[in-house]
Amino acid sequence: MIVARLATGAVAGLLLAIAFPPIGWWPTAVLGIAVLTGACRGVRVRDGAVVGFAAGFVFFAILIRWLSVVGMDAWVLLTIFSALWIALAAMVTVVVTRLPAWPLWVGLVWVAQEALRDRIPLGGWPWGRLAFSQAEAPWVSTAWWGGPAVVTFLVATAGAVVAWAVLEARGRARLAAAVAVLITPWLLAPVPALGWSSGGETVVAAIQGDVPATGLGFAVEGQRREVLDNHVRETVALAEAVRRGEQPQPDIVIWPENASDLDPYRAVDAAAAIDAAAKAIAAPILVGAVVTNPEAPDTVLNVGIVWDPRSGPGPRYAKRHPVPFGEFVPFRDVLTRVIGRFDLVPRDFAAGDGTGVLPMAGVAVGDVICFEVAYDDVVRGTVAAGAELLAVQTNNATYTGGGQSEQQVAMARLRAVETGRSTVVAATNGISAQFLPDGTLLGSLPEGVNGHLVAALPTSTSISPAVRLAGLPELAAVIAVAVLVVVGVRRRSLQSVSRGNPPDGSAGLDRVEEMEG
Repeated sequence: MIVARLATGAVAGLLLAIAFPPIGWWPTAVLGIAVLTGACRGVRVRDGAVVGFAAGFVFFAILIRWLSVVGMDAWVLLTIFSALWIALAAMVTVVVTRLPAWPLWVGLVWVAQEALRDRIPLGGWPWGRLAFSQAEAPWVSTAWWGGPAVVTFLVATAGAVVAWAVLEARGRARLAAAVAVLITPWLLAPVPALGWSSGGETVVAAIQGDVPATGLGFAVEGQRREVLDNHVRETVALAEAVRRGEQPQPDIVIWPENASDLDPYRAVDAAAAIDAAAKAIAAPILVGAVVTNPEAPDTVLNVGIVWDPRSGPGPRYAKRHPVPFGEFVPFRDVLTRVIGRFDLVPRDFAAGDGTGVLPMAGVAVGDVICFEVAYDDVVRGTVAAGAELLAVQTNNATYTGGGQSEQQVAMARLRAVETGRSTVVAATNGISAQFLPDGTLLGSLPEGVNGHLVAALPTSTSISPAVRLAGLPELAAVIAVAVLVVVGVRRRSLQSVSRGNPPDGSAGLDRVEEMEG
């Protein structure tokens, strides 16, 4: 039986994984949840944990295979950690599927699991949320109402309905369930299509300068100036295209994260190069840079600096959510003694405390840096603070070719819909992209090339329901699941007693086993 459960879990995990980019077959997320839910219906809690862990391990091993460039140990450990959350979701699924209307409760379980995983520990790990697999699905438009939580709920509930139809429904009920699952994405798609309003238009350019090396080689000291020069060169090339009439004059220009790993506040030559690029394009540039933290010089900041062609460096945003083990090392004194690879992070990145709203040419640009696009509070907080469009500055050079770029762009697309904001992704070596507020892709640049994207994008000051609700849907799901677990356990206990098992005494362990079963 254990082999069968592991195999079933592996199938569920595979179906979940291929729903995400770079494959992106979004309907298989529904099928993955269906297989996992069906395997959890009517089994013991511990058996559900086995199936869930197997599903989670296969799912995340495929999803984050790009992390293997850092090290096999990092890839495997993060995969195991992530799989434990799916095991927990499966255990809770075993309990809630004992209750009436259980397909709805399965949807809530997945929302609650993601809400906790997004925050615990060390600020959370939101990669692999079901919603992020649905960027090209018709029902991604429902993110405008409640963000990723709503999309995740729809996917998980649809999967649970499929499981119910296969396991329990008969005749017309099974047919009705199948039809509902098939047509629901398209029925929901047009609902919020007009939920955003344009406050004007601004011409935005995204610069992708490319890098001389990918993988861990990107961080080599001698290549930092070359990366900066690449972005200067591409900006100057855009300026020449503007003069020839081949491109419109941009109002603002977005450079990626790490476009200048040379601190332009200290490196005079780096500042001069950026200044020359801004003057050439005659527009402010949002420069992604790494700078020394003035409040703690032994740390650095990952920032976006507004660089004006006349006045030079101005307002800046410091990344609020540095990546644990990537940008800072928790428990550094202990871990660096046993894991030498952490020497690649010689100085910790400190967390900023701003909202990311930066004025550029009369437009409030919301700066979101790299992995921050996965975190609800960062994106929503920036829009709630007044951002009229979103700029996602990212450097994916370390993970080139592994699918990480495609996954991040999918998140940006969902964020555009959720917030009702035009969204620009600027990456060092791809994938750069520009999205309208309804998620329409205007243009993109693939990995491994240099180039630029220029488009007139609508700006907006309206606030979507998802931004207004913030984390309330997830909080409600966590509370509801906690109540459902209590009810499910209580229901099983009462059933056990009704079958003749005494409520206490020598049969107590049997009662616990019955509660698990």
